[in-house]
Amino acid sequence: MSECTHDCSSCGENCSSRKENFREPQNKLSDIKKVIGIVSGKGGVGKSSVTSQLATLCARHEYKTAILDADITGPSIPKAFGITEKAYGTDDGLLPVKTKTGIEVMSINLLLENDTDPVVWRGPVIAGTVKQFWTDVIWGEVDFMFVDMPPGTGDVPLTVFQSLPLDGIIVVTSPQDLVSMIVEKAVKMAQLMNVPVLGIVENMSYFECPDCGKRHSVFGESKIEEVAAHFGIDTISKLPINSEIASACDKGVVELLSASQLENMPEKIENLIK
Repeated sequence: MSECTHDCSSCGENCSSRKENFREPQNKLSDIKKVIGIVSGKGGVGKSSVTSQLATLCARHEYKTAILDADITGPSIPKAFGITEKAYGTDDGLLPVKTKTGIEVMSINLLLENDTDPVVWRGPVIAGTVKQFWTDVIWGEVDFMFVDMPPGTGDVPLTVFQSLPLDGIIVVTSPQDLVSMIVEKAVKMAQLMNVPVLGIVENMSYFECPDCGKRHSVFGESKIEEVAAHFGIDTISKLPINSEIASACDKGVVELLSASQLENMPEKIENLIK
């Protein structure tokens, strides 16, 4: 490999110096140790619900936890936690809003006058807002920050991969055959950006009959083990179709869920700082 000239136009895609040039500095009053992206190849798979549950679990493990809601046009994190107050700023930056258990949250809905106001912005403006949530927000001391990304591999996910120091991602999916193909796209994007995949969460994996306890694969038989094995991913969680989860998110009490099917994920996340 030739010596780096610091002229990025002459660098290859794998040049570490080139990747560092895209990184945005965190606020001078922030001390964020590890950043984990929650991604999905398509919408409607419960990514924000999983993000909320994972953050809640890490908070229960007594880690200082935060959520950066990067889904600018479809923010749902504040509602899942029942946050109604608005964020405000000081001369040093914006202050995140804390949930009932102390999880710090920043979302575009915390800045809008009305939660139902649409965000009708073009891609570059949305991507710039995500960067500002990293650079302009005073997060303070955070052990784990979860970044709830919009689905797909477009502007905002690319901005997060390039601008934030991601330590790993967790992919959220559902059992359909089509989704397995889309999962591979998300995993391959992470590989291109040299970001490790910590695990896969298959949401709506099955329905368990409350009367007989039998499990039914409503959306077809899962193939997530095959996908995970193909890419060498060793941590998988399968979440059932459960009305209690949806109800808790709708009522803003996601912090009351047990989320027992996700208990293997915090252990994987904790290894990042051991």
